Amino acid sequence: MHPTAIPGLLIVDLPVHRDNRGWFKENWQRAKMTALGLPDFAPVQQNISFNGDVGTTRGIHAEPWDKFVSVATGRVFGAWVDLREGDSFGTSVTLEIAPDQAVFVPRGVGNAYQTLEPDTAYAYLVNAHWRPDAEYQFVNLADETVAIEWPIPLSAAELSDKDRAHPRLASVAPAPARRPVVIGGDGQLGRALRRQIPDATFLTRADLDVTDASALESLGESGSGGAEVDWSACSAIINAAAYTNVDGAETTAGRATAWQVNATAVGALAALAARLGVPFVTVSSDYVFDGTVESHVEDEAYSPLGVYGQSKAAGELAARARRQHYVVRTSWVVGDGSNFVRTMASLAERGVDPQVICDQRGRLTFADDLARGILHLLSSGAPYGVYNLSNSGSVMSWFDVARAVFELTGHDPSRVVATTAEAYAAGRGAATTAPRPRHSAFDLGRLAAAGFVPRDAGVALREYLAG
Repeated sequence: MHPTAIPGLLIVDLPVHRDNRGWFKENWQRAKMTALGLPDFAPVQQNISFNGDVGTTRGIHAEPWDKFVSVATGRVFGAWVDLREGDSFGTSVTLEIAPDQAVFVPRGVGNAYQTLEPDTAYAYLVNAHWRPDAEYQFVNLADETVAIEWPIPLSAAELSDKDRAHPRLASVAPAPARRPVVIGGDGQLGRALRRQIPDATFLTRADLDVTDASALESLGESGSGGAEVDWSACSAIINAAAYTNVDGAETTAGRATAWQVNATAVGALAALAARLGVPFVTVSSDYVFDGTVESHVEDEAYSPLGVYGQSKAAGELAARARRQHYVVRTSWVVGDGSNFVRTMASLAERGVDPQVICDQRGRLTFADDLARGILHLLSSGAPYGVYNLSNSGSVMSWFDVARAVFELTGHDPSRVVATTAEAYAAGRGAATTAPRPRHSAFDLGRLAAAGFVPRDAGVALREYLAG
């Protein structure tokens, strides 16, 4: 595989096996080509253009999907022009293609070719179905700026009237870069993602109510969910929406909402991502386990104790049914808005001496680190699958965290009183307290192997309180 002057435009060598009968080649072999570094672009349609005459010229066309172009019979002169916004806009690449080569053409790069032999069959795989309302871009084959040196002069070539009339490059608006769509843009993770990728599309509860089954059914349609979303420009769907009221999930109304948000909606979003051919990210929880294991690995069997954990496990399964998925398991999230750390800091300031559980252990996850980890998985092309993601460092109890908060805010940590989960539940009334895992710490080895090591939780806590 060979890179070119156009970012993402890749030339692929295809072994052709010849004998007395003719030849054979694997035109597209997902496992081999992705191993070489070709994007796993999930083609859904194949098109073949047959051209009887030498000099037949088509293009320059850019559509909102990726292409994998090759020649079945004959030979062509291929030309590509980058029509995406950025420094490479207007860059061109040309190449003569026979059956032993193919070219991966990313979305937003204009494609054209001229046949060099009679009876040439030009084939291309695409990862979206053709539709008349898609955003197309065209550049004139004779554009002086691009200055493609066609082997057969266009004056002597076979062109359509439409291709002859395409505009010059100077009047073509660059195609906007593809950006993620974030569901749950007003939560702790959603706000952290806004800081990392401000140009992404963020859908809040007002834009898309994931408790509304009818809104989920219309996902992917123009203007669906109360927000104008150009789904063709979506590079990934990140689901940061969740029902997180662990105790509330044990009530009749809360149970239905937890399953709708944490399971049904996840399945609908994963299905949309599959239709768009883009990766899907959803955030899960340590509550999918019963906490009897001190350090959880990704392939541990599900063992949720309560309704919340059951709904999150079901959401994981819905996401894992799709090929391009990242399930990111996290725990004890701290970000903008209400959270345990803010509560402890407020109690310390107000002179309240809290009783805090000492027999539930895990690690804090700061929302900024969670956001950075998710974006690393997407940008690095890490293998799809399940990843544990919390901050690193020592495993602590809630009691340890509370004492650290008191100390870091200048208060006496001995004011924090230890209690057990059982005693705490008894004090509130066991009927209103959901069961919680005793051990929530994750093994972070798979995440580290993917190239991301989050900050030490103690360091992150100090910086969070200082900020």
